Amino acid sequence: MGCPVRHCETSNASSHSCRPAWHEPRTRSRIVFFYFDAAKMPVVAGAGQAALAPRLFFEDAVLWETAVKLGKLIESGSEDQHYCEALGVVLAHDLVHRNIGARRTEPPARGGLAAWQERTVSAYIEEHIAEQISLSALAQLVRLSPYHFCRAFKQSFGMPPHRYHNTRRIEYARTLLAQPSSSVTEIALKVGFSETSSFTASFRKATGSTPTAYRRGLG
Repeated sequence: MGCPVRHCETSNASSHSCRPAWHEPRTRSRIVFFYFDAAKMPVVAGAGQAALAPRLFFEDAVLWETAVKLGKLIESGSEDQHYCEALGVVLAHDLVHRNIGARRTEPPARGGLAAWQERTVSAYIEEHIAEQISLSALAQLVRLSPYHFCRAFKQSFGMPPHRYHNTRRIEYARTLLAQPSSSVTEIALKVGFSETSSFTASFRKATGSTPTAYRRGLG
């Protein structure tokens, strides 16, 4: 399906919104807008293509939590496209299902992926370790929707697909760092990082040390 969120923008409501002349805001407001690609919105069985009805002044803790995470990720300029796609898919599904008031017809993946599905996705990730792998591509391999695949994957592997992919990259990098023939920059490219700085930050977050320090510690 791909990420349904096409665009995100933030504005200061006190300076960019229309309001009645009698209304005087007491506090400054901050608004985040998500723009969804209609062609990528999920289709609900029995309801066809979803059409979102306007809704104002409602509260939904689950939607709020997902939207906050996605907004912060986009605003920070994060290069983690996998995580962004996963959050976008979850947000789109929750919006659609809450809009139509329907129960999900696809059963929740309480037991995780089947054995053949685990083998398929793990092998695919290993074979394409240095590439950008979309959530939808992995979901198609095991015949699940991106939404349910993401949840089933976490049940099976203990972490979301994007984090698992990154973990495998770091493990591969540790193996390469044990070989003095390659520089840190070369290793970063081999495991799928376009910049040494992003590789170093990711490696440090996963291992607690920089690639150079890790190699030095190997003796």
